[in-house]
Amino acid sequence: MILGLTGGIGCGKSTAAKQFEELGFRRIDCDEIVRNEVLTDPAIIDAIATHFGSGVMADTGRTVDRSKLARVVFENAPELRWLEELVHPEVHRRWTTQIKEAPDAEWVVEVPLLFERELNKWFDFVVCVACSSGQQLARLEQRGMNRTLAGQRIDRQLPLARKIELSDFVLSNDGTREFLKRQVELIAVRCRQSASRRSLLFSTT
Repeated sequence: MILGLTGGIGCGKSTAAKQFEELGFRRIDCDEIVRNEVLTDPAIIDAIATHFGSGVMADTGRTVDRSKLARVVFENAPELRWLEELVHPEVHRRWTTQIKEAPDAEWVVEVPLLFERELNKWFDFVVCVACSSGQQLARLEQRGMNRTLAGQRIDRQLPLARKIELSDFVLSNDGTREFLKRQVELIAVRCRQSASRRSLLFSTT
């Protein structure tokens, strides 16, 4: 079983994903793949440096400065599309490879742009983490992101209301971690029950 976990930036996707992990799911964080694997790939670094120039590179000139890159692309839609077309196929290849190596495991994959990239067909169920816009902005500011950049990041994503509409389950994350955990536990039970019934159905046909 593969769960796709999405939601707005700052809504608490990583917290929810870790709670699924505590319940026995194997967790994949696509943002982590970007940070630790894709943006450290020499071929990707060379492509970014060639396209954007030294202004998005760290002082050493050998690594990408993600904050500098973000400031450039989130103010320029064509540049953001260029970067996404470079990075996203590589991210997709890496997380699908992990799943193919253990196809019978239970997986939760944290994908911020799941619907934007039309990836919902890869998942048995899609779970959306949601919170109020005020809570969302407050969390982003706590991360050190200024309100202007936070607004730009939010505006570049599919509206949260639409993500909720397209998802199989919704986690409300305006309360405590314990409140979120109880919802995660309930959804895990329901998904496992549905997967079990589906498996039984196919085994008897």
